[in-house]
Amino acid sequence: MNLLVLAAEGGENPLVPPIPELVIGLIAFVIVFGFLAKKLLPNINKVLEERREAIEGGIEKAEAAQTEAQSVLEQYKAQLAEARHEAARLRQEALEQGTALKEELRAEGQRQREEIIAAGHAQIAADRKAASQSLRQDVGKLATDLAGKLVGESLEDHARQSRTIDRFLSELEEKAEAAR
Repeated sequence: MNLLVLAAEGGENPLVPPIPELVIGLIAFVIVFGFLAKKLLPNINKVLEERREAIEGGIEKAEAAQTEAQSVLEQYKAQLAEARHEAARLRQEALEQGTALKEELRAEGQRQREEIIAAGHAQIAADRKAASQSLRQDVGKLATDLAGKLVGESLEDHARQSRTIDRFLSELEEKAEAAR
């Protein structure tokens, strides 16, 4: 409200400053602006340039690091693929060795089985021969005892007894062979 009173009393416009103040203000503005442009603006430009270079350098470093990381990643992927390939090769090789070993052990087992069977057949043949020999002796002894009782005299002569037994058993074997 004070301004309205002043405006009504005087003919001057309160919004327009007096000319000498306007000139002094303009000169002071030019001096301050010149001082700032001369001293402060180069420092500001220098700091901004350093910041721009740092940012650009950081971006370049980041791009280089990213390129290097990509290269290392590719190397790791290649090494991983190679390791997988090597593992598959080793697995296949182990499988083949296992199969070969299994076949070798199977062949060795077959050979041992055949040896055991052959040894068993040989043992059976030897046992059969021994049993046959023992049976011949027992049958011969029984036959001589029986013949001695039938004849009434002792057939103690060992050589005669052996010949008689052998002849008797040979005849029995011939009859058995003919019956087959």
